[in-house]
Amino acid sequence: MSALSRLLVLPLLLAVDAAAATDPHSYANTDEVSVRAVALDLDVDFGKRELAGTADLQLDWHDPAARTLVLDTRDLTIERVEAQAVGGPARVLGYALDPRDPIRGSALRIRLDQPATSVRIAYHSAPQASGLQWMTPAQTAGKRHPFMFSQSESIHARSWVPLQDTPSVRFTYAAHVRAPKALRVVMSADNDVGHALDGDFRFTMDKPIPSYLLAIAVGDIAVRETGPRSAVYAEPSVVEAAAKEFADTEKMIATTEKLYGPYRWGRYDILVLPPSFPFGGMENPRLTFATPTVLVGDKSLVSLVAHELAHSWSGNLVTNAAWKHMWLNEGFTTYVENRIVEAVYGKTQADEEFILAADELRGELAEMPKPDQRLVPDFDARDADEAGSDFAYTKGAWLLRTLEVKFGRDAFDAYLRGYFDHFAFRSITTEEMLAYLEPNLLAKYPGKMSLAEVKAWIEQPGIPADASVPTSERFASIAKQRGEWLAGTRKAADLDAKGWNTHEWMYFLDGLPKPLARTQLAEFDAAWHLTGAANAEIARRWYLAAIRADYRPAREQMAAYMTRIGRRYLILPLYEELAKTPDGLAFARGVYAKAKPGYHPLTRAGVEKALATQGKD
Repeated sequence: MSALSRLLVLPLLLAVDAAAATDPHSYANTDEVSVRAVALDLDVDFGKRELAGTADLQLDWHDPAARTLVLDTRDLTIERVEAQAVGGPARVLGYALDPRDPIRGSALRIRLDQPATSVRIAYHSAPQASGLQWMTPAQTAGKRHPFMFSQSESIHARSWVPLQDTPSVRFTYAAHVRAPKALRVVMSADNDVGHALDGDFRFTMDKPIPSYLLAIAVGDIAVRETGPRSAVYAEPSVVEAAAKEFADTEKMIATTEKLYGPYRWGRYDILVLPPSFPFGGMENPRLTFATPTVLVGDKSLVSLVAHELAHSWSGNLVTNAAWKHMWLNEGFTTYVENRIVEAVYGKTQADEEFILAADELRGELAEMPKPDQRLVPDFDARDADEAGSDFAYTKGAWLLRTLEVKFGRDAFDAYLRGYFDHFAFRSITTEEMLAYLEPNLLAKYPGKMSLAEVKAWIEQPGIPADASVPTSERFASIAKQRGEWLAGTRKAADLDAKGWNTHEWMYFLDGLPKPLARTQLAEFDAAWHLTGAANAEIARRWYLAAIRADYRPAREQMAAYMTRIGRRYLILPLYEELAKTPDGLAFARGVYAKAKPGYHPLTRAGVEKALATQGKD
């Protein structure tokens, strides 16, 4: 039995629960037909910078009279389309590729004379595929082999596979991938830590996933096991440090299972990507993709792993049906992340992390349009990538934290565990979430919080005045010292900062005036040497302060930082701040000219948008 056939005997598990819902970011006619399984047969060609082969799509027809299958593509070359009926021979199908839309790509319209159980599409990707990054050996840590990785979220899977690229549709998948020998291929599937580097890899994902969780990476990748169901993959020069940093992975998995039910994905492995990875992490099931910027040696930034692991319940298991409902993925996950951090590393760290996020969100309120401050904003005419604002993450988590405070942790935990069980392997909307919340929490404990109050959090801009926020004695002490230094009553060298952890440094720097006097920055740098700081989170904040104060001694190390790192969250704010003055804009363009070859396409798009801004006098 073929890999695809084996997958098809599995129950559908309501994989198309929300398929009829309209997704403005997809062309797919999911009300008529949906993809229930995918089989990929691909060759990885580093010379051409392309994936080439076939995609077999197993179809579930909802409308027997339908005769068109509409798929999402972006910059794919379609070579041939065939249909396969049960017990019959393959037959060539006609198709048309629509003109390219700058956001959604091109609809692939396949014409059928009769319904087919599956179609096979022969195709290849383009070198500029938005969901793939092809790296030369010089752009990797090892400098010996090329590297390629995908980033499918939000709507970039369509740039390397023709499919229904909408989170409302879930499918199982199998893959056969051929790559140069000596390189390892990994996917968001069942990776084998002992697989020979023979250039021939096969994968199975037997749980239905949405398209944005389809993932692949190919490169000089070593592996170290970190627990009975976890391992770290990374370039050889990085893998030992990564395994040490992520040694608590099994403890995190077990902790989350106690809170919210069994981990349903088998293994939880982590792939540490080269520095050009544009995000902190990506929750690809069974293989989280992670930035190396969290490898600081003291586990202070491993909340990123807690976040991506939490997605195994909120996001991967229960998924937003469209990107305007992204808070169902990210808000729930940020809440669960904080609970994992509290259980594994203590309440002090969990509270500090929440306060930092809440303060940052408050700081953004004045600059963000009010319609975008709602938990379900209107992104229908905009790029789906814009849905991932801090409001989806922090405001969403803040709402859940408020529910926890109002109803008590025991009652809220029971509700949340039931929520994950009820909607497991389904894609839902905010309306469906509320329909479950009302009888299973609000009405069950009347008088604590009304449905109208919950809807106000979702539908109104800003943060309600009675939002629950923890306190931190250490932060209060740091704020006092910061005020004394700014007032000139305490020298920078006399700050009690030797014992500050990463989050406490972040809190201190986040509270500095904008701008700070250059003389004060120079005094602080002489005392604490933050120019060139190895911790990327601390460095980001320091360089922002340096830009605002026009503190030129930081520029050489700042340029090295911006060239070395491709994570958007860390470097885009620096480019945006530099672009506010003519001199800063010229400096930023010079840095970008050198850094651009090592940046992911998504990072390049963000930087180029920032640099298109004219400097202000």
